[in-house]
Amino acid sequence: MYANPLRVGLETERVAPPCAFVIFGASGDLTRRKLIPALYNLNVSRLLPASFAMIGFANTESTTEQFRENMHVGTAQFSRRKPVEDATWLDFASRLHYVTGTFEDAAAYARLREKLEELDQTAGTRGNRIYYLAIPPSLFPMAIENLAKAGLVSDPNDRSRFTRIIVEKPFGRDLASGDALNHQLHKGFAESQIFRIDHYLGKETVQNLLAFRFGNEIFEPLWNRNHIDHVQISVAEDIGVEGRGKFYEEAGTTRDIVQNHLLQLLMVMAMEPPAAFEADAVRDEKVKVLRALRPIVGESVSKLTVRGQYAHGSFAGKPVVGYREEPNVSPHSMIETYVAMKLEVDNWRWAGVPIYIRAGKRLTKRSTEISIHFKRVPHSLLSPKEPITPDVLALRIQPDDGISLRFMAKVPGPSMILRPVNMDFHYGTTFAESSPEAYERLNLDCMLGDPTLFARADEVSAAWRFITPVIEAWQHGVQPTFPNYHAGTWGPDDAARLIERDGRAWRRL
Repeated sequence: MYANPLRVGLETERVAPPCAFVIFGASGDLTRRKLIPALYNLNVSRLLPASFAMIGFANTESTTEQFRENMHVGTAQFSRRKPVEDATWLDFASRLHYVTGTFEDAAAYARLREKLEELDQTAGTRGNRIYYLAIPPSLFPMAIENLAKAGLVSDPNDRSRFTRIIVEKPFGRDLASGDALNHQLHKGFAESQIFRIDHYLGKETVQNLLAFRFGNEIFEPLWNRNHIDHVQISVAEDIGVEGRGKFYEEAGTTRDIVQNHLLQLLMVMAMEPPAAFEADAVRDEKVKVLRALRPIVGESVSKLTVRGQYAHGSFAGKPVVGYREEPNVSPHSMIETYVAMKLEVDNWRWAGVPIYIRAGKRLTKRSTEISIHFKRVPHSLLSPKEPITPDVLALRIQPDDGISLRFMAKVPGPSMILRPVNMDFHYGTTFAESSPEAYERLNLDCMLGDPTLFARADEVSAAWRFITPVIEAWQHGVQPTFPNYHAGTWGPDDAARLIERDGRAWRRL
């Protein structure tokens, strides 16, 4: 019997069960820019369950019709699929609803419960609930407590229905607050019901790193201290704080990017092969990486870390203000907008391999990349008079998603002259379609009950356990001279010296 070629790939297609998706803080920017466009695109791709409804919950007075119109405007502006087709939108909009209420008002949760029970009957959502907390962490305890009091959280052992909650970063400000947040979440939900979202893990290239490592025989045998000289992980942004001065004054680049996004990239790059591609098996290996990070404490903080803050400069030929001139930022702010660190993972695979990380705002260009720098050949047999450039494997996360391998090749001609060349793979040209947005993948995974790409409580604690001593040392140590790099450059000079004193240089992005 021959297999039907039209069924190729469909055997692994995942179908989400019926559910109601409730967004707390639905009048905020995240809902309009990311969440609703993501759900709309899932609907276009026929990945939403047939029995699906979405409820926006916020203290902004609005009717369901007004909410639908506002979300239409946001989707038309921010969806990766343009233009938004009227017929497709009408079908999707019919699933959108709105409940007005404050997070401390018990009566509002009663109205939410009535609406959910109504949708169980009219939309067939079967008592399955997903709550998305697109609200400040300070409001989490209130929302969790009122959800429980209103009877809106099902028993995690009840197989007839499910309740899940999605939590946006930041997951605390340090180890103590991160653990306190986990404790608050566990008051209302079991760990199996909690989905801590980091949108970097929803990016196609980050997921492809797992496929690249564990789906190919060529590179995994080389993925260790015997062949790799060092690793660089960069998260560069060309924008400033974009009106988020108040938030950034509390977070800085360390809390905003390093503790979550950058360490997530590190874990995926450095983890051991899991026993199976299952949520706990994958997350177990990720946590082991964090626990193996050599602590940066005491005097080593000044030697292994660099902070920066951007001054005024220019980008694309236009002048831009410095961080201290941004709205809602103190003119004497000592908050970092740039961080570079030298890390070491003390385990069998990575011992002795330095990992250099950097993240910053108002840099020369936007680029997120992991680059694996292999060791030099032990003897320049073919080109004894010229040093052979070491091979580099670069995994581009954004904006030009893809993988590039730089290796040595002979220049055409009668002499044995070697030059580095690149072999490139680009997502856009290879697959001829735009990659799904991270929030599409992650929201769908939550509907499916798959927590593989979400952070677990012990993972959050381990990340804060490593970062918190660095933050505390900065707070109590000698303060750098801020600002110390101009907008439109690659950061402070000390960041270049951090890697150059080891005889290496930052890769040009």
